[in-house]
Amino acid sequence: MAECDVLVIGAGPGGYPAAIRAAQLGLNVICVEKELLGGVCLNWGCIPSKALLKTAEFAYNVQEASEWGLSIPEHSIDMAAVVKRSRKVSKKFERGVGGLFKKYGVTSMFGTATLVGNGQVSVVGKDGTETVTAKHIIVATGARARTFPGIEADGERILTYREAIVADDKPNSAVIVGSGAIGMEFAYFWRGMGVDVTVVEGLNEILPLEDPDCAAEARKQLAKKGIAFKLGQFVDSVGRDGDSCITTLKDGTVLKSDKVLLALGIVPNVEGIGLEAVGVKTGRGGIEVDASHQTNIAGIYAIGDVCSSGPALAHTAMRQAHVAVERIAGLHVPDVNYGAMPSCTYCQPQVASVGLTVAQATEQGLEFDVGLFPFQANGKAVGARHGEGFTKVLVGKEYGEILGAHIVGAGATEMIAEFVLAMTSESTATLIAETVHAHPTYSEVALEAVANALGISVHI
Repeated sequence: MAECDVLVIGAGPGGYPAAIRAAQLGLNVICVEKELLGGVCLNWGCIPSKALLKTAEFAYNVQEASEWGLSIPEHSIDMAAVVKRSRKVSKKFERGVGGLFKKYGVTSMFGTATLVGNGQVSVVGKDGTETVTAKHIIVATGARARTFPGIEADGERILTYREAIVADDKPNSAVIVGSGAIGMEFAYFWRGMGVDVTVVEGLNEILPLEDPDCAAEARKQLAKKGIAFKLGQFVDSVGRDGDSCITTLKDGTVLKSDKVLLALGIVPNVEGIGLEAVGVKTGRGGIEVDASHQTNIAGIYAIGDVCSSGPALAHTAMRQAHVAVERIAGLHVPDVNYGAMPSCTYCQPQVASVGLTVAQATEQGLEFDVGLFPFQANGKAVGARHGEGFTKVLVGKEYGEILGAHIVGAGATEMIAEFVLAMTSESTATLIAETVHAHPTYSEVALEAVANALGISVHI
């Protein structure tokens, strides 16, 4: 029987940072993973998808070579090579997590973990079953793709992100059900590879969690690339007709395609890990936790997509990992600040946001000014043929604090960190406006949006 101070179940973007940070703090740590170190994010999500998106970006540039003053002979796409490169990227970082475990003294166990009570966890691996006793247990089992009756994946032609990320055969056509970040990133990638893409969304705009103006601008630019959208349309069923997929909408419209991607959100992995047996409370959003990420059972914690707190994002899980582990170690650290948690979508144009939208701030009765600045007025963006999009920032009237920021355009997912830092450190819009931003850079769009809110912009 193995013993440790901290047992982490799951080695995704919540689990592996928790294990490493606990080891850094001098705790004896075991991390149990049933598949690959790095979890979904590193192996089937965040990391490989960014490699694919970069390939798509190059493909779009090649297609528009004449606009750059270049003449490029007819090109072809080797989908297998594209996917192979993304898998190499993932493999490198999976090995990197293993290297970090070795560096800091984290013990890895591979198998399926089940809580059995009294601080004990049963781990079933290829060599049998072993019981581990831990003073503290952190559940970081993540989530899986959501499906519905009649709208289910078959893993061959009707896919979730997990199958789609490794699919190395290029379809001629694809229907994507859902227009959140995963749906829009795959739409951008597949279209860049020459696939005819149709996105079906039940609501009246894509990226429903983002600022409506940013979402509309992103849709406008993606439509220019040839992506078709069916908004305000719900799917009744998805099925197969031989090698073709049949997507039937509620209004009777039938869409035929080579593949379908179901991008309908996620479901926390709370089943089969013994939560009921030990009395851990769960809700619709996952495992219920307090501000320290401890469950109702002393010594059992939950972080990441499996827990009910915060948006289901990799960086959310990473921050939750630090808070949970550092409090286990007796350190005094602030709660996770969900009000300053960035959200990012990595297609082109990129979409990134933090804080309140105009509608949310208005509903809360806040008084604020809105600053806008277009990428079209930014020299670097226009020179790079990325003049589409804008930055929108909400500035409180009384104190000048940043209430929210929303960016659609090139580099948005990098630029949003400036606003996250401002909100976290309680910096004011005036401080941002007085901060020198190198010229020419995309980041000047953020500066100018703030200046516009303050009424001091000289470039618009």
